[in-house]
Amino acid sequence: MKITDVTLTLFAWDDIPATQYGQHSRFAGSSALGLLRLVTDQGIEGNAFLGSASNGATTDGQGLISHLKPMLLGRNVLQREALVADLWRRQRVAGVRTIGAVDVALWDLLGKAFGQPIHRLLGTYRESVPAYASSAVLASAEAYADEAVQFKETGWAAYKIHPPTRWREDIKVCEAVRRAVGDFTIMLDSTWSYDLPAAVRVGRAVEEMGFHWYEDPLADQDIYNYVKLKQQLAIPILATEYPITGLDSYQPWIMLQATDFLRGDVAVKGGITTLVKGAHLAEAFRMNFEVHHGGNSLNNVANLHVIASLRNTEFFEVLLPDAAQKYGLEQDIAVGRDGLVHVPNEPGLGAAIDFRLIERKKIAVLS
Repeated sequence: MKITDVTLTLFAWDDIPATQYGQHSRFAGSSALGLLRLVTDQGIEGNAFLGSASNGATTDGQGLISHLKPMLLGRNVLQREALVADLWRRQRVAGVRTIGAVDVALWDLLGKAFGQPIHRLLGTYRESVPAYASSAVLASAEAYADEAVQFKETGWAAYKIHPPTRWREDIKVCEAVRRAVGDFTIMLDSTWSYDLPAAVRVGRAVEEMGFHWYEDPLADQDIYNYVKLKQQLAIPILATEYPITGLDSYQPWIMLQATDFLRGDVAVKGGITTLVKGAHLAEAFRMNFEVHHGGNSLNNVANLHVIASLRNTEFFEVLLPDAAQKYGLEQDIAVGRDGLVHVPNEPGLGAAIDFRLIERKKIAVLS
């Protein structure tokens, strides 16, 4: 089964609400996603989305077509591991997000070819996963508290705070949320915003408040200070979501004992293949591998298939607000009243892409 064509259809995503997560990500208005199509000589098509509300597919799309398409044409999709090795040889010119999109589409193809959902090909461990709500930056401590209570009352498993990233205010936000929700699982994601002294102060505060984990308090590659921070705190530290790179980036974090959990998603780590390998690497060290939001709806479906195959992932992340995260599917992943999300069981990704919306919002087809 050989690849005969590769195209990327760019389509507009409008009316995105103003959204912020720390200092690294602020966006509003419009973006563009890309629908990737890998077509084979047997008429089976594999799909993936490229891009997000904050990082449109126009940024990476041409690189995918210019640098990855020539390598893909004529290749046997059943030789996925060999294909992925060749994709990574083009990382410097094509970027990791494009590798991730192609890898997701390859897995979609394989699932459709064998008539099985991706999680079955990976080895299903479970078919439902607890979901947590992951906040945007909100206007006040009270707003965080109110939102956390809402998700607790509707049965979600946990709530994660993206704070204003000013450490004194961040502690006050955490205190307000803990008072409001009582005995409920809450986490803090400080989005790489502190120096070591501030990280220690905040870490000690949330540790005393019984937070479940403490995510990304220091700069994303500050391994030296993560080691020192981890030595001073008992609360589990979660790092390694960034930089945007592949499997080998996890090595120093494990060897230097700089984090308690590993982190990643199909976009920023290069697809399902790398995500699974990273999670199994973590499992060898009795570490959790918590899967980050994927940036778009189809990436999140891919993430969910991976999580369903893992024993060492606790949650599925739902990044808020929905209008800045969900687009392009006929029916998106939904959290039930039991606080769970359920993995699709149709072949491949098993998600119904809204092809009529894509045609209506089409900007260009890159081929």
